[in-house]
Amino acid sequence: MTDHRSRTSELDSFSAELKFTLDPFQRDACRALEDGHGVLVCAPTGAGKTVVGEFAVHLALASGGKCFYTTPIKALSNQKFADLTERYGRDSVGLLTGDQSINPDAPVVVMTTEVLRNMLYASSEALRGLSYVVMDEVHYLADRFRGAVWEEVILHLPSDVRLVSLSATVSNAEEFGAWMETVRGDTTVVVDETRPVPLWQHVMVGKRMFDLFDTKSSDQKVLVDEDLVRYIRHRESADRMNNWGVPRGRGGMRRDFRPLPRPEVLARLDEEGLLPAITFIFSRAGCDGALAQCLRSRLDLSREGETAEIDAIIEKHTGDLPKSDLEVLGYWEWREALHRGLAAHHAGMLPAFRHTVEDLFVRGLVRAVFATETLALGINMPARTVVLERLVKFNGETHAELTPGEYTQLTGRAGRRGIDIEGHAVVLWQPEVDTSAVAGLASTRTYPLRSSFRPGYNMSINLIDRMGAVESRALLERSFAQFQADRSVVGLVRGIERNEGALRKLRGQLGDAEGGFLEYISLRERIKQRERQLAQQSRTDRRGAAVSALAALRRGDVVAIPSGRRAGLAVILEPDTTPNDPRPLVLTADKWAGRVSVADFPVPAEPLGHMRLPRRVDHRTARARSDLASALRSTGISAPGRARRGKRSEAADDRELATLRRSLRAHPAHTRPDREQMSRIGERYNRLFRETESMRQKVAATTNSLARTFDRIVGLLEERGFVHDGEVTADGRRLARIYAESDLLVAECLRHGLWRGLGPAELAGVVSALVYESRQEGSILGAAGPTAPIRRAVASTIGVWSELRSDEARHKLPPTREPDLGFVTGVYKWARGDGLAESLLASGDQGAPLSAGDFVRWCRQVIDLLDQIHSTADDPEIAGTAAKAVRAIRRGVVAVDAA
Repeated sequence: MTDHRSRTSELDSFSAELKFTLDPFQRDACRALEDGHGVLVCAPTGAGKTVVGEFAVHLALASGGKCFYTTPIKALSNQKFADLTERYGRDSVGLLTGDQSINPDAPVVVMTTEVLRNMLYASSEALRGLSYVVMDEVHYLADRFRGAVWEEVILHLPSDVRLVSLSATVSNAEEFGAWMETVRGDTTVVVDETRPVPLWQHVMVGKRMFDLFDTKSSDQKVLVDEDLVRYIRHRESADRMNNWGVPRGRGGMRRDFRPLPRPEVLARLDEEGLLPAITFIFSRAGCDGALAQCLRSRLDLSREGETAEIDAIIEKHTGDLPKSDLEVLGYWEWREALHRGLAAHHAGMLPAFRHTVEDLFVRGLVRAVFATETLALGINMPARTVVLERLVKFNGETHAELTPGEYTQLTGRAGRRGIDIEGHAVVLWQPEVDTSAVAGLASTRTYPLRSSFRPGYNMSINLIDRMGAVESRALLERSFAQFQADRSVVGLVRGIERNEGALRKLRGQLGDAEGGFLEYISLRERIKQRERQLAQQSRTDRRGAAVSALAALRRGDVVAIPSGRRAGLAVILEPDTTPNDPRPLVLTADKWAGRVSVADFPVPAEPLGHMRLPRRVDHRTARARSDLASALRSTGISAPGRARRGKRSEAADDRELATLRRSLRAHPAHTRPDREQMSRIGERYNRLFRETESMRQKVAATTNSLARTFDRIVGLLEERGFVHDGEVTADGRRLARIYAESDLLVAECLRHGLWRGLGPAELAGVVSALVYESRQEGSILGAAGPTAPIRRAVASTIGVWSELRSDEARHKLPPTREPDLGFVTGVYKWARGDGLAESLLASGDQGAPLSAGDFVRWCRQVIDLLDQIHSTADDPEIAGTAAKAVRAIRRGVVAVDAA
């Protein structure tokens, strides 16, 4: 009884320190935590989930234990560190991120999730006495690139540590909670779907604002507001009369449609009292263009007497920027926009600029922001209103409509708790906007959490080192990814059972006995399979011939690309002899340079002639490409007409197929009068049989799928000497300390000493190829670089990557990403001391400089990998060069506001 009173008093003492009353979901979660349970809290953005995490901090301090508070990004870690320091004092709170270490032995330490994962793999002493771990934004485990880290932490944490998982609203919280219960023991799931501030949905048609939903209707169905539907119908009718004969673009949208200018949209929102607002535009250029449009107008959303306060905050964040770089960074235009209460916010901006905008917006000094969807992730920047200009965005591959989950996430920013009585979401109407579809988006609450957990090289080597291959396999089977996969099997198994019943009935109709129709149908099916097999063999033979021909091409050979966008003459700049998938670098007669593959050559490539090339071809420059293309056209070599393939099929000479056809004709069922009717039943049987077999294969592939991938990885690591007889070797221990996308490639380059003899700036350039990803598709990835040592090191690195890719294909593993040389020259120039303008231009593509924000982000990723090389390289020369390279890069804009 005394124990219960003491626990109650802890919650009471915590509540007494708050300036608000706990909501029911917060109180339920805190009670569960007091009672010794782990908790999973799912609630909308801004609902106050972090209070539960702060209660875990309170309990740890009250009991003399330790609490780690993890967040997905450094900016959130810094924010939470500041909050907890203000509450509990500097001595009680520490901070650990990739580049900051403050008071790491404190009882409460805020850190990024990767830092905790690395601690667990290293069996760090800091884990001693740990009683609580808070995982903020745990729904990040769905992230394609970083999500596995969250599951690694959940699976590896000692069982006596209480886990507090805070997530955005997801529609499968119970499934996630059931998995947590399986791997962590007693876990209480607390779900709250009530928004702390009610959200009103609107559609803006021209200058008129309408409610999206009919709030007057007593019908239980979701109905679109009648006034909105009527007004759009009248407007479209009037537009048709006024624009008779005007051509229409894709999707039937009129090409002459002009949306309301952004300054007028913001002025209208201001009239309605709906500022501050975030307008989501799904491109960086779109955000900058919208801001420029507002600056060209007379729109000014600032209030009298705010300029001095705005300037003070600008100075706080950007005062350390070199004055010589301000013009290049567009500082003066950006500052003018802030003085008028306007800003853009996207990843292409300098971090110092972005953090200034966040600070000013939260203080109400910036009242309108044009942002990409990245702002909806994690950053605490709520508004009264969210505006969506379009309901379609580019997802990296194609333009796709927003999902209900994405819509909910974006509009979740609307409504500031404790400030606004209600939040507002405004969709700007365009002719292609279907109001019923908008209503569907706004009223659907489907945002399932899907695991992205997959074993990689670093994870596998760490697992083997900690627990051996057998236990590692068992741990992978306990992941959320496998949990979800195994649940998906249940439906498949039911489908197999249902199909087997139907197959039994069909077999009865067809006759099972020898000479029955089932035997006849089986013969027909075997004939079809043999024909498919022969066609496949023919395709494989043709591809093999194309691979051999492509791998045999030499530098200077002139070939004809037979079809597609790049059809025409091309000269080989850089051969590639990679087995199975050679991709030589070519330059076409129309000045395109890039890698081609077997897919570009349906018939084997044959050299049509040869041309002499300069010793070094800088195919990244437009001038060099133009000169070389001109030389290619003047060789007098012409592309032949399309070659015809031989018409005689493999089937014509196949003995097995001929035997099967004779057996079919001789079968008693072949002459039956009801043959066609029975054949239709037989085809239904075969179709159902194939479907059932396919379902069986899916079940087999899904069950233990992660363990099979792990086994393949272990096979490759053993082959390459990172694991021997189940034990991690010295090379393997180095790999275990490299946390990068191309971890195994980095480890191989260090092992072979490929980067020895490089200067600091040169090492930075070469290392950048393993982290940088060009935004433009089809960037040139040839072995180039500003100095001879860089070119040699890059060529060696690409050679190792090519061998690794072949091994991965043989082991049926996903390929390591190809090195991307787009940042080599830019970071080399920066590290050797060149100015920002020159470095941005050298990092850009097609003559356009790289944005300052992207430049800083990639520099910091290069710094992160160089730091790891410094701490893991056995060669003191490489380790020392890496440390010097870090110091050389960490200057100017890269060093300012490094949160």
